Amino acid sequence: MTFDPAREAGDYIAPQGLYEQNKQRPFLGTLSCAHNTLVAGEWTELVLTYEVGGIGLADGAWLKLAFKFYSDWALFQTSNPQAANYVSAEYHAGALLPGQSPATVQQLKVRFDQKGHERPFQKAVIVDIVDGYLNPGDRIVIRLGDRRQGGGGTRVQSFVEKDFRFRMFIDPLGSSKFAEVPGDVTLDIVPGAPAALQLIAPRLLGTGEAFDVIVRADDIWGNTCRDLPQAGTLHWQGPDGALLAQPFVLPATGWAALRLPAPPLGAAGEWRVQARAAHGPAAAAQAFVTLEDTAGALRPLYADLHVHSDDTIGTNDTLYNLSYGRDVAGLDVLGYTANDFNITEARWDSSVALIHRLNEPGRFVCFPGTEWCGNSSAGGDRNVVFLHGRKPEFPFDEHGRMVRSIEWNEHTQGQIKPGTWPVDELYAAYAKDPAGHLMMPHVGGRRCNLDWHHPELERLIEVGSAWGQFHWVYAEALERGYRMGAAANSDEHQGRCGGGVPATAVFGSRGGLTGVLATRFEREAVGQALRARRTFATTGERSHAALWQGQQQMGEVYSASAAVPLQYRLLGEQGWEEISLYRGEQCIWQRNLHQELGLAPGKVRVRLGGARIKDRYRGAYWHGEISVRGAVVQDFRAFGFDHPEQTCWRSGATSIAFSTVTSGDQDSIELDLSGLGEGVEISVHARIDSYTKVGDPLQPQAHPHDPHAGLTVSGAALQAQPVHTRQLAGTELHLTVERITAAALPRDVHGEIDLQPLQLPAGREHPLFITARQRDQSRVWTSALFVTLD
Repeated sequence: MTFDPAREAGDYIAPQGLYEQNKQRPFLGTLSCAHNTLVAGEWTELVLTYEVGGIGLADGAWLKLAFKFYSDWALFQTSNPQAANYVSAEYHAGALLPGQSPATVQQLKVRFDQKGHERPFQKAVIVDIVDGYLNPGDRIVIRLGDRRQGGGGTRVQSFVEKDFRFRMFIDPLGSSKFAEVPGDVTLDIVPGAPAALQLIAPRLLGTGEAFDVIVRADDIWGNTCRDLPQAGTLHWQGPDGALLAQPFVLPATGWAALRLPAPPLGAAGEWRVQARAAHGPAAAAQAFVTLEDTAGALRPLYADLHVHSDDTIGTNDTLYNLSYGRDVAGLDVLGYTANDFNITEARWDSSVALIHRLNEPGRFVCFPGTEWCGNSSAGGDRNVVFLHGRKPEFPFDEHGRMVRSIEWNEHTQGQIKPGTWPVDELYAAYAKDPAGHLMMPHVGGRRCNLDWHHPELERLIEVGSAWGQFHWVYAEALERGYRMGAAANSDEHQGRCGGGVPATAVFGSRGGLTGVLATRFEREAVGQALRARRTFATTGERSHAALWQGQQQMGEVYSASAAVPLQYRLLGEQGWEEISLYRGEQCIWQRNLHQELGLAPGKVRVRLGGARIKDRYRGAYWHGEISVRGAVVQDFRAFGFDHPEQTCWRSGATSIAFSTVTSGDQDSIELDLSGLGEGVEISVHARIDSYTKVGDPLQPQAHPHDPHAGLTVSGAALQAQPVHTRQLAGTELHLTVERITAAALPRDVHGEIDLQPLQLPAGREHPLFITARQRDQSRVWTSALFVTLD
């Protein structure tokens, strides 16, 4: 029963009709937007309107227009209204009723804070009410990418999402106690026009083995298009010159992705397949498939064992993400991971049931898993993959003990409940059945701390993901004596698992893939191969890598004679340029394929890479210029640049400017010069900035340990020594100027490594692994051989 002032309050004075009007308003107000659809990565001006509710807004109140942290929407700024991504807020008074005084607010102040609210709605445009109050019915209009003073608008999130949400939180009393305004603004962010075809095929198969390929159309940001009945042809070319044509038409509804059975391929060797559209602007794609009579029983499968959904902080629902992995990315194996502290029990149970339904031996192996999200001081990030097929021991074990790091999500009203903490207790939860579990330390936001290690549970470690590339963490684990194999996964938060493209914010690299050498294409055999460390890691490509000694394969622990050489095999697409053998952290042998093939007289490359730090905001933001004196720059080409905002361009007759980001990965710019004769000099100067976590994105924050990088090399010095590198203060951070070959680099490389000249001590275990790099700066890592030499 409600109060009735007209009947119960007696005679009093109030604005005429205001009581009735305010009681009809939503108490906390409403948020609205004229748009309901945006194209991923487009530039636009977006206007959102908050209408004050019946509660009004007090002097000193403030509002937060929030959205999820892992959106890569361009960072907003408030310092330059003529620049891009300018955000503004303005006040508009509502109509007054008889006897009602106008609001007294004098101005609104606007700022943007990447962590201005609680997870997951952390990014926030914050509006302060200054010098006065607002009446119910007044409006605050927020313009994202305000173009009225000449700004270029704002760049929308670059990846697709159904029901992208803006959520308004208000502090109506100025007490810093926020309430959520009911009714989020939801937008569908959809893919843009097709820019390129993509082609996915297995890299190594036995002759006569049936297989499928996937052809799809992506937009410029790597989002798979939809509702695009694009016609085209697959062109197969065999090692014997055989030519086959296979027409295709992409689906008219849903993802523009099609799974096709490959035609019967007769000859053993490398087959090239090209996908070409019959019309339209989509660029062609190609892949390579090698058929061998001796491929054997260990078929390489490609896995992504670290995929998130909107059960926690990912994008789109679990069915979408798993279906994308199977039908668009063409994964053989997928591991769903839920942030352990964040997922509700009901969502966990639903997702596990879905995983079991989708698991299909011979086509798609799927595992449930969790991500233990402990701070680095307590052990750091560890994934748990449940291999056993039973009901996973989560969120409680068989004794009813909670197996979460902590328990907190947006539904728990800010309460944090301690759980399985530190990582010692996580080991205790699963050590009773190591064969049924795989634990993977990784470097995500929080990085794993290798002061902790469980040898029976932790069999693999992530050397790469969308967070970056982490050669250092794999090498450090082996240097400590841990017997761990190589894995790479996506850690996908943006709905594009399976070697997806990176976005433009804290995720700085392409998601990786784990190559798994399994005896059978089903859960049990895949789980056994993972725990046996029969794996290799790629930076998202269907490359293949193998290392062995005699009958001993990757991941094995054994004794052998130094007289037996190591053998390796690499299959790629862009051509292998460098192969390195490591013993833990030490490089003990290397091949430079550029030098082997002969260095070209005028081909020079600038290569830069690494990260600023080992922790979350690790990206090194490079802005620089390459200047050439004494030679003509005839042409240039970039490799490893991941998306449209990483780029290079001619800035003068003899100079190339560049702007890019590396997070452990490497980018390169190849220059065709008229020569390297007397008087030629190549100078590289770059500013290295940090990720703008706090502050004005128009005023970047310099990398404090090495804000400026420079390297000047003469043509004579390059002829005397073809590689010049400056190591920078950071994590594998470097700048290199080097000569390269004009010859085609080989896609198929194999060879032997004689151990005797390396003089490795006898009677001591040596963790030996190979890492190799292709011309496009993609990489592979093999799992180690753990060999004790006689």
